[in-house]
Amino acid sequence: MGVEGPGVRGAAPWGLAVPAVAGMAFLVLPLVGLAVRAPWTTLPARLTEPRVLEALRLSLITATTATVVCLALGVPLAWLLARARFRGRGLVRALVTVPLVLPPVVGGVALLLVFGRNGLIGRWFSGAFTLPFTTAGVVMAEAFVAMPFLVISVEGTLRAADPRYEEAAATLGASRWTVFRRVTLPLVAPGVVAGAVLCWARALGEFGATITFAGNLPGTTQTMPLAVYLALETDPEAAIVLSLVLLAVCVAVLAVLRDRWIKA
Repeated sequence: MGVEGPGVRGAAPWGLAVPAVAGMAFLVLPLVGLAVRAPWTTLPARLTEPRVLEALRLSLITATTATVVCLALGVPLAWLLARARFRGRGLVRALVTVPLVLPPVVGGVALLLVFGRNGLIGRWFSGAFTLPFTTAGVVMAEAFVAMPFLVISVEGTLRAADPRYEEAAATLGASRWTVFRRVTLPLVAPGVVAGAVLCWARALGEFGATITFAGNLPGTTQTMPLAVYLALETDPEAAIVLSLVLLAVCVAVLAVLRDRWIKA
């Protein structure tokens, strides 16, 4: 049995170092190009333009609302997948995580087929209200693509949590709801927070499902990614400014979750 010498862990053969550097350059150079081409001199003025502020306001509202929806539905779903025993659990888990790999445009089409005016469910309440091409439709599209991030994070934390604390609380006479509220949730709080942050960031950057299900209506459904797409054809500098805002948000999210990933 060999012993790893000092410095061996950090040493890398050239056969790995060269493609590693190339891969890093491939991922970083586009971000550098975005920063280099940004109109820094006119950035403050462009950030205060009405269309930019409107798209930013709508994005923040819809992403936050979608995150609340995901928390209300995703945390119980994660608990069910982690702690409950039932037939077909593997299939349910696979279906829940499908939006992670499903093209967002396909997700938007699926939402239309279910919640559209002539959809499987939408036809029953189309006379009262409609979801497609509304702000509520944006929230639904964002929640659809973002919820799996929350479910995976919370389910993983639940599986890693020590169940003896919950068993002890139940032995002392606490009800299931009390155990969940007073013991389980505090135990998995870091996973819930991390999942919520990822969920919010994914909702903020959602494009495909949103434009398919909710359209691109300024002030109603035009979020930041949709505004970037539209501005790229008419005002490239505005598209760069909007992209910088989204990039700053992504960097902030990574900074918030950095300690959690390092500990993991």
